[in-house]
Amino acid sequence: MLRSFFLYLSRQKRLEKRLLALPGARRLAKQFVAGETLAEATEVVRNLGRAGRQATLDRLGENIATREQARAATEAYQEILEEIARQKLDCSISVKLTQLGLDVSEDQCRENLRALVERAAELGNHVRVDMEGSAYTDRTLALIADIQRTNGRMHDAVGAVIQAYLYRSAEDVRRLIEQKTTVRLCKGAYQEPASIAYPHKADVDANYLCLTRMLLESRLDHCIATHDPRMIEGTCRAAEELGAPKDVFEFQMLYGIRRDLQQQIVEQGYRLRVYVPFGAEWFPYFMRRLAERPANVLFVAKGLFR
Repeated sequence: MLRSFFLYLSRQKRLEKRLLALPGARRLAKQFVAGETLAEATEVVRNLGRAGRQATLDRLGENIATREQARAATEAYQEILEEIARQKLDCSISVKLTQLGLDVSEDQCRENLRALVERAAELGNHVRVDMEGSAYTDRTLALIADIQRTNGRMHDAVGAVIQAYLYRSAEDVRRLIEQKTTVRLCKGAYQEPASIAYPHKADVDANYLCLTRMLLESRLDHCIATHDPRMIEGTCRAAEELGAPKDVFEFQMLYGIRRDLQQQIVEQGYRLRVYVPFGAEWFPYFMRRLAERPANVLFVAKGLFR
């Protein structure tokens, strides 16, 4: 019930304006969001680097409504790539296709993504295409495959995200492995019906570990994104059983969540990349983080009463 409530809030634009006006709202969001400017975000990335952690930057903002907004978002991501290169940061970028205009024009979205991946390839960087709700899954995977087919030089500069709570994900992972596309595996943070997604956490967890094993077997430098100690232990155990070295995959975690566990992973010699979101359009992302874990809600409640 609590998860559904916060996911509902993430889609309510009118409520968003009211909640943003609350005293301390931005201060609370900074637990999960690295500020509103690129300068603030790159400072966070530098600090993560000093702590032995890689990063991926996500400029928040999704479901844009015009070609002009899509073009502006693409230019902003190009600026991020240039700034990463200028500062020599160990950092990639993550982008949602609805930011690049998928809801407005699929052709424009394809060209925007192509421009980002091409520039990333030139700079020796990487674009991770975030997965959104299930209505976008087919189009997202198709566009990634199209970019990889049309320019072999860009193949390794773009990767996909797969959500373990969808029934279809095992087949998607098989196809992506065949395409030699790297995958970030996560559990999934959108509200989906039981007709297409596992409704029970135990089933999601079981599927997550199954998909993890498939990814590790492929030796394609995939990303295991989780804050669940049981999933982390299961991944380490599977890697050991399969003889997969620590440097052929990486763990990923969200900025501001389970810093203790992040440190533990680094100390154990595994690679860790932190997903660092920033930007003015942080409200939907913030609500989804509250929906994921009761501990996040408790943190915010404490902040409100402080």
